[in-house]
Amino acid sequence: MPETTTPCWLFGWERGRADFQVLQLTKLEWQTKNAWKFPGGLSDPGENIGTTAVREVFEETGVRSEFRSLLSIRQQHNHPGAFGMSDMYIICRLSPLTYEINFCTQECLRCEWLDISELAKTSETTPITSRLASLLLHGLEHGFDKIDLNMEELPAVYSGRFYQLYYRQFPILKL
Repeated sequence: MPETTTPCWLFGWERGRADFQVLQLTKLEWQTKNAWKFPGGLSDPGENIGTTAVREVFEETGVRSEFRSLLSIRQQHNHPGAFGMSDMYIICRLSPLTYEINFCTQECLRCEWLDISELAKTSETTPITSRLASLLLHGLEHGFDKIDLNMEELPAVYSGRFYQLYYRQFPILKL
């Protein structure tokens, strides 16, 4: 039984404030066959969240990207696809390095860049995708610093080891 999480990757690019697009796909699995969703998949053992996000987006869509931030986490107990464990669905924000789509036909039915405002309104998606589209629209309007959880690598108490801490940036107070 693998010890894994199921990350999801909120992935977009902006040509201008009014023209923000996100990469969406429909999977072959029956639960979401006709619904738009963000690319995602399982982490490999020992793989960091950002590395998993970038790898999974490339494997499913052919688009290269870089990790920007963590946006949200969904926890679900008794998830049928979580190998008898609780499922953590980790939502990341990535920036594309390439834009041409060459999606995996063994996993996906279709893959497109969609306008984020349309995605927030469509009925052809899951509740979590719709909510995340609204969150991203809020970030576009008010600044990503209002929604992003940034990553900082810090030294662990174990000699020579490090960990990643995710948190919302805050202003440094001068005393």
